[in-house]
Amino acid sequence: MVQTVVFIILSLITLGAALAVVTSKNLFHSALFLILSFVGVAGLYVLLEAPFLAAVQILVYVGAIAILIVFAIMLTRRLMAKDLVQHNAQWGWAALGAVLLFVALGLILLQVNWPVVEAAVPEETISILGQDLMGTYLVPFEVASVLLLVALVGSIIIARERE
Repeated sequence: MVQTVVFIILSLITLGAALAVVTSKNLFHSALFLILSFVGVAGLYVLLEAPFLAAVQILVYVGAIAILIVFAIMLTRRLMAKDLVQHNAQWGWAALGAVLLFVALGLILLQVNWPVVEAAVPEETISILGQDLMGTYLVPFEVASVLLLVALVGSIIIARERE
């Protein structure tokens, strides 16, 4: 019963923050709502008894990507101006696309027969995960880290005052 209540609270926080990300008129507030949404997802991972994924969610998404977005926004002085009008005139088309995508995914979800297989969890799950992260997925993680570093350096160069 307690898990159900915590799940509902975390789901409302996550979905509410995600909705606020796309509806907020202030870009900085949207980035903060994105961080709250990521923290809510980490809480859901804890409920699923996956503390490693929750820690990775906090470290990678909240600690790296979202903070990088916040720094990029703060370094771009034009976006922090109070008189800047931040309005997306195409929000109606985006909402229509989102509803159509939701309907299409819902139809697919209802039509697919999802087989359930009872299988034992391997005892060395963490070891297997570590080998995959340091073997198969090492290059994509390194490429993502270099891309984030280039984005941060680029935002600093753009925000730097011209002499």
